[in-house]
Amino acid sequence: MRVLFTTYPEKAFFQAMAPLAWALRTAGHEVLFASQPELVDDIIDGGLTAVPVGRDHATWRLAESHPEETEAERAGLPSPYDAAFRRPEDLSWAEMTAGYRHHLLLWHKMDNFPMIDDLVALARHWKPDLVIWEPTTYAGAIAAKASGAAHARLLWSIDVFATARQHYLRLRERQPAEARTDPMGEWLRGYADRYGFAYDEDLINGQFTIDLLPESLRLEAPGLRYLPVQYVPYGGKAVVPDWLSHPPRRPRVALTLGITATNRFAGYTVDVQSILDSLSDLDIEVVAAIARQEQDKLARIPDNTRVVSFTPLHALMPTCSAVIHHAGPGTLRTTSRYGVPQLMLPWDFDEPELARGLAAQGAGLVLDPGEASGEAVRAHLLRLLREPEFALAAGRLRDDMLATPSPNELAGELERLCATYRHPSPEPQRTGPGGTP
Repeated sequence: MRVLFTTYPEKAFFQAMAPLAWALRTAGHEVLFASQPELVDDIIDGGLTAVPVGRDHATWRLAESHPEETEAERAGLPSPYDAAFRRPEDLSWAEMTAGYRHHLLLWHKMDNFPMIDDLVALARHWKPDLVIWEPTTYAGAIAAKASGAAHARLLWSIDVFATARQHYLRLRERQPAEARTDPMGEWLRGYADRYGFAYDEDLINGQFTIDLLPESLRLEAPGLRYLPVQYVPYGGKAVVPDWLSHPPRRPRVALTLGITATNRFAGYTVDVQSILDSLSDLDIEVVAAIARQEQDKLARIPDNTRVVSFTPLHALMPTCSAVIHHAGPGTLRTTSRYGVPQLMLPWDFDEPELARGLAAQGAGLVLDPGEASGEAVRAHLLRLLREPEFALAAGRLRDDMLATPSPNELAGELERLCATYRHPSPEPQRTGPGGTP
């Protein structure tokens, strides 16, 4: 079987997809990983074969020119995707339509348009049996349909995309026929017409969906087929430092706030200095894994604190008694896999809902970043360290994750599904230059 993985150049998305790509290679399948040139080095560092397609996008440069919109959207799920967690009776057709238009303009078109033509050409030439795409890299679904391949989304978080889409279609059916606009559908239908295949909702939802979250944290859209797979941590090339080879002498607490806040945004949403100061008199070892530019902002480092720029989380987390983090999907899954209680300070997109879901399992606590003063973080951390119920719940969540089929076990199921969903490749259409934005 030939399998083509694809995502636009977001490092965290690639890291979530890489373990399944490895599993399929070790199962004897041919694997290519296609993305824009910006991601090629990360793919190669991950031991996979990279194919550059299209040109690098300008999404984050555009976001920097709209800082007020960027900050507003980072405060939890924006419309239309917040529909996944709102009461159906509270949803507005006009608001959701405006949300789709907004995110098509500043997100989905920006990320997908630069790579669609090249990705379709690659798929038609290489003829994959299966295309696995990140859930907003719609270029992957287009390339699959244009080449006759089966295709699946690989989720990196809760499935707000398909869930919101179902709410939107339900509202659309209630509108007068002449008012049933559909920004997402109309955009993707243009590519279906261009490349000679019929439009279907699987361009948005995939023919099936691979889910990295344990059962207790998943959000599934009714009627879709989900394939759970065990999360295997991967954070890129790394070296385990010598100090991690020795058991900690005191309870170890990690503080990590992710890579997106500094790579893509203006920095952390909490005061790291205040947090470190508030923990300075506790009989614990704090490991603050924070970006170099954030380290430069620190006026002092307490005696019980070790500051590092990067440490592989899969090596750090098993040594910890608790972890303070931003509830990014990769960090949350890695911490959960090792059964460590979590204090979450969520802000961006899916993070608040992920954090609430984990806290509902009893495996951690949540603080809004606006309330995450040093004193509040200290009080919540002490609860995690002193109340055994959190560690017990974290252990149950770990067991839930480890009971999920491994990527290697999923490989056989993917072969069977390919036989069901593959179809003849449509005849290539003649098109003018420039494509369909």
